Amino acid sequence: SHDEECILTAQSCLANCLDGLGRLAESIVLMRATYARRVELNGPEPYDLVVTGGNLASLLTKANQHAEAKRLLRELLPMARREKSLGPCHDSTMDVEEWLAQALHRAPGASREDLREAVSILEGTVERRRRVFGPAHPLTVWCEEELVDVREALARRGSHKV
Repeated sequence: SHDEECILTAQSCLANCLDGLGRLAESIVLMRATYARRVELNGPEPYDLVVTGGNLASLLTKANQHAEAKRLLRELLPMARREKSLGPCHDSTMDVEEWLAQALHRAPGASREDLREAVSILEGTVERRRRVFGPAHPLTVWCEEELVDVREALARRGSHKV
């Protein structure tokens, strides 16, 4: 119902506020519950599910729960990329891609394969961010910086092709 959607949106915002206040554990609990309810509702429009799931994954990465974040983002990404849902050039799709690249890159002991995957994801995302938002947009600049960081991490691991 519309009322329940409003409540779920408010809960998601509250979870983000809790994170901003440094209450990460509480934020994750609330975002997890909000995401679980969105999954139960499983409406035809995946936007809210992708955004809530992406926010949860971002919080999990922040809490060093990289494996769970990667699993969740890998579930969300195909849904977000589908043209009939959000599509590859939608801001939320690019956010999910960036969060997955972060989870791959920032996980302790990230393998060279993880870093290569992160580079591949970010190369595509940077190109689309430039096309959609322009090269000076803060999200484009941030994504380019993240790509540089991941490439440097990959180079430090001894990969010859970056």
